[in-house]
Amino acid sequence: MAHDPQALPPPMQAWLAHLETHRRYSPHTLAGYRRDLAHLATLAGERPLEQLSNGHIRQFVARLHARDLGPRSLARALAAWRGFYQWWAREAGLPGNPVAGVKAPKAARGLPKALSVEQAQALLERPVAQAATEPVALRDQAMFELLYSSGLRLSELTGLDWRYARSPEHESSSWLNLDEREVVVLGKGGKRRSVPVGAAALAALQAWLQVRARLLGPASGPADAAALFLGERGRRITPRVVQRQLEKVALASGLPVHVHPHVLRHSFASHVLQSAQDLRAVQEMLGHANISTTQVYTRLDFQHLAKVYDQAHPRAGRKS
Repeated sequence: MAHDPQALPPPMQAWLAHLETHRRYSPHTLAGYRRDLAHLATLAGERPLEQLSNGHIRQFVARLHARDLGPRSLARALAAWRGFYQWWAREAGLPGNPVAGVKAPKAARGLPKALSVEQAQALLERPVAQAATEPVALRDQAMFELLYSSGLRLSELTGLDWRYARSPEHESSSWLNLDEREVVVLGKGGKRRSVPVGAAALAALQAWLQVRARLLGPASGPADAAALFLGERGRRITPRVVQRQLEKVALASGLPVHVHPHVLRHSFASHVLQSAQDLRAVQEMLGHANISTTQVYTRLDFQHLAKVYDQAHPRAGRKS
C-alpha cells in the first residue's frame, strides 16, 4: 500500500493546504490525514476521484479491514475521506459525498483496567510513603491518594489550584477546598462538579501543603504559584511527570500490572460501585455526561461478584 505522499492528487493537496492555512490544523493531524488520503488514492488506482461512488468506498473499507486495519484506524480514515469530499464536492460538480453513510466496523469495547482493593492498598500504603518527609515524595503520595479518592482525570488533577484564587494574572478554574473536604473541578465540556476527598487523601494533602512552598522558585508565575501540585522547578506539574512518578511507585510496590493515572480513576469507580451500588452517584463524581459511560463499571463489578461466587460457593464450578 506504499504511496508517495507528495504524489497525492492535486485536489487532495489543495484540501490539506486549506486545512493548514485556514483551519490551522496541527502538523500531527495533517500527517494523519495525508496518510489516510494516500490510502484512498492508492485504492482508487486509475479511477478518477470524481468517479468514486458509495459502493467503491464500502469496497475500499472492506479491503483495508481485510488487511488488519482496525476499527479506530478505519473510522479515522473515513473521517478524512468524508472531509475531503465535503470540501471538494461542489467544486468538482459531484452530486453528493460518496463517503456519506459509510461507517467503520464497531470496535470491541474493552473493560477499563482497575486495581483490586488489595493492589490499591499496596500502592498507597507502602512503608516508604508512610515515612516520607521530602517534598517530592509527599507530593506524589498526595497526588495518588487524590486520584484514587476522587476519581479525577489526569488533566483535572494537574489543573487544580491549592485554593480558589482570583487576580488580574490568574483565576482558578479548579481548586481544592480543604474546609469542605472536596475538590471543585472543571471537567470535560466545561462542566464543573464537586467531588469529596477521603480521609487518607485529605491527610496526604495536608502533609504536602506544609512543604509545598519549598518547591516554589523564581520560575513560578502566578498560575504556578496557585497550582496545587508543583514540579521540581516550581512550575505547575505536567501530566507526563505524574505518569512517570506513578509508574515508578507502582514498580517499587511490586504490582504485577502497568499502572497509569486513569487506572486509579477506574479503580475508584469500580470500588465505590462494589460498596455502594449507586450508579448515579458514581456518574456524578466521575463527571460523565451520559450514564452509559458509567455503566461499563457495572461489568467490572459483576466480574468481581462472579469471582467471589466462584471462590466461595460450595457448588460453584462443580458439575451436578
